[in-house]
Amino acid sequence: MGRKLMFLTGTRADFGKLEPLAIAARDAGHDVTFFVTGMHMLRRYGATRFEVQRLDGVLTAEFINQRIGDPQDIILSKTILGLSDWVHEHRPDLAIVHGDRIEALAGALVSATNYIRCAHIEGGEVSGTIDEVYRHCNTKLCTYHFVSSDAARARVLSLGEDPRAVFNIGSPELDFHRGPSGVSLDEVRQRYDIPFPDYGIAVFHPVTSERDSIGAQAANLFAALSDSGRCFVVISPNNDPGSEDIFAEIERLDPTRFRHLPNMRFAYFSELMKNAAAIVGNSSAGVREAPFLGIPSLNIGTRQLNRSAAPTITEASAFDRPRIEEFLSTRWGQRFASDRSFGQGHSAARFVEILAQDAFWTVPLQKQFYGDS
Repeated sequence: MGRKLMFLTGTRADFGKLEPLAIAARDAGHDVTFFVTGMHMLRRYGATRFEVQRLDGVLTAEFINQRIGDPQDIILSKTILGLSDWVHEHRPDLAIVHGDRIEALAGALVSATNYIRCAHIEGGEVSGTIDEVYRHCNTKLCTYHFVSSDAARARVLSLGEDPRAVFNIGSPELDFHRGPSGVSLDEVRQRYDIPFPDYGIAVFHPVTSERDSIGAQAANLFAALSDSGRCFVVISPNNDPGSEDIFAEIERLDPTRFRHLPNMRFAYFSELMKNAAAIVGNSSAGVREAPFLGIPSLNIGTRQLNRSAAPTITEASAFDRPRIEEFLSTRWGQRFASDRSFGQGHSAARFVEILAQDAFWTVPLQKQFYGDS
């Protein structure tokens, strides 16, 4: 019997992770709706709600939850109000939230207070910033946990969650990267006006706990990239506090060697990644997708701290110019064996198999603490 599923998406990044699960659920006969909010609704970030709308066979509900510059607590409260109204009208059988964003926390809170089953994708991760706090809060609020590694499963269990409700399915976005993207690199370069054949990808996001220094970090990182003589496709940062300081540094870059894009269609970004010489910054793409694809990545700062120990990753502070220069000179263009720490690229199939089990829907909504008291 098909169920009513609501996937909450607030960014281009979490949509890339939720899309494979939603497609598999749709094809398995479930009614799928995306509650679309956050950066998706902002023109500055490419109005990526249209990317969600292109997904066939699913419904969308859109809600503007912020203005540029709104603090996190205001965004949280607005999202709770909008989602609560929608839930009251539509009452899904299962809500699905991802990761550590403020919108996911709102989804978990609304679900918990309305006694709606909620599944958390990629809980149990570590990152070293306020995002990790949000992620672990979601673990305690949600009914089910679809984690991406055995280490993440162990952390979720250490928080007292029911072992019957914790499933290691791997990282869902790897499902997409495992196969052909459906577009060629020439098509990607033509669509996004990328003039250089040899390029890296740079994505540098704010770290909310380092608001006072994030501008200096961005300045040092992009100065090092500029001085390297390499070419980069630069993807806009997310909308967390501090993004304006990063945008200011991006606007100073030489457009003949740096192509700045607010966002990309996921298939095109996948193909761009597969052919990149390196990935630089503090996006999860550098510690998850890059190792899976065997691409060298330079992980800057604390945002993805301890997230992965793959041999493709080099860690560096934004202020460590020698280490950044060494990476760009010695690792550029190398290829490595695929790292499968976060799965084999079959998350969606495992997800719908679990939803098809009668026992899944009988896990009690009233939670207990499991393990040592």
